[in-house]
Amino acid sequence: MASQGGGESVNLDSLSSQQLSQVKKQLDEELEHLTSSFTQLHAAQSKFRECLRCVQGGKTPALEENKDILVPLTNSLYVRGKLSSGTHVIVDVGTGFYVEKDLKSAAKFYDGKATELGGNIKELEAIIQQKTQNVRLIEEVLRQKMATAPQQAPQS
Repeated sequence: MASQGGGESVNLDSLSSQQLSQVKKQLDEELEHLTSSFTQLHAAQSKFRECLRCVQGGKTPALEENKDILVPLTNSLYVRGKLSSGTHVIVDVGTGFYVEKDLKSAAKFYDGKATELGGNIKELEAIIQQKTQNVRLIEEVLRQKMATAPQQAPQS
């Protein structure tokens, strides 16, 4: 099995069952974390795509000036407001910073973010597949060791 990042490879047959179990446990934990990150990236990409869909409509009835709207403060708390402009939006560019953009540049921003996340998702998917393959390989070696262990026991 070769480790990520061009590290050294390890002959799994040279490891004890206990060592293999520890490596498998570590890989399982890494897979759980990576899978969680994968899910979060998909959720973020979906949010960017939804924002893109909202601003790509151009001048729609939803973006009429002085229209009553609900402004989200949190995921579950909204306050009343009025839309001050139908041609500009406030974009959250990260870490609590907001920038006013016209609809075209906001759409470009959201499209770029969704595309960037798509690339990250593909990279992470490849890593997850490799680690899953490594876990299967370790499980196979463990099964072989368990199957041969009783045969190697000394007979009295």
